[in-house]
Amino acid sequence: MPELPEVETTRRGLALKLEGRRIVRIEARRPDLRFPLPKDFAKTIRGRRVEALERRAKYILIRLEGDLVWLIHLGMSGRMVMRPAWPNDIGPHDHVIFATEEGWAVTFNDARRFGMMDLFPAAKLADHKLLAGLGPEPLADEFTPAVLHLALMGKKTPMKAALLDQTVVAGLGNIYVCEALFRAGISPKRLAGTVSPQRLDKLVPAIKAVLREAVAAGGSSLRDYVQSDGELGYFQTRFRVYDREGQPCTVCGRPVKRIVQSGRSTFYCGSCQK
Repeated sequence: MPELPEVETTRRGLALKLEGRRIVRIEARRPDLRFPLPKDFAKTIRGRRVEALERRAKYILIRLEGDLVWLIHLGMSGRMVMRPAWPNDIGPHDHVIFATEEGWAVTFNDARRFGMMDLFPAAKLADHKLLAGLGPEPLADEFTPAVLHLALMGKKTPMKAALLDQTVVAGLGNIYVCEALFRAGISPKRLAGTVSPQRLDKLVPAIKAVLREAVAAGGSSLRDYVQSDGELGYFQTRFRVYDREGQPCTVCGRPVKRIVQSGRSTFYCGSCQK
């Protein structure tokens, strides 16, 4: 699933060609994705100017004129790719296509159809069922070791699961939690409520550093994800533990371990992470 760096990379790429432009053509090639598309979806968007592209957690928020917000989630396999003209080679998984008056076209492709889209008034943004209750943005100044300490107090879940809880911190996913915990030397199996404030002083900067490096690298391309210009991300070439089971730890040289937590693979060094 695309995580925060992949979504942020997509947002930045789209913003270059969409902000300030009017959407003059849009086609929804099926009535639903993970959920049904809103009533009169294409008709409501057509003709509106894009005022801004934002991100909240793993959601892209396109602010349209008329105080309307277009919310997009890429799901497991979704991607949004720009082209300088309307595509002639539309595929079976190209579900939504739209274009600006300058001709730039964006295709939302989602083979598994776990992605989703919604439209709602901007005034209801904070109360939207998918956004209300989300924790702080990990790259924001407001996300500090003290804030994370308060969120983890009393939690008896493993540290890995706690960081994937979107009410604790928004936007983190499997890849970057594994990488951040390794950098901070914290075991993914340690109970979240037992991690000391001193260790969180290392973890929060590690989270921010991993995410910033991944965004700069265009995200990680493991399966379906590509950037908005169709190029692959390349942060996967910098993984220190993720997807490196059996390979030597980059610090101590011992084999990287893999376990399954909450149905997801966790990679870590049993020697460096305590």
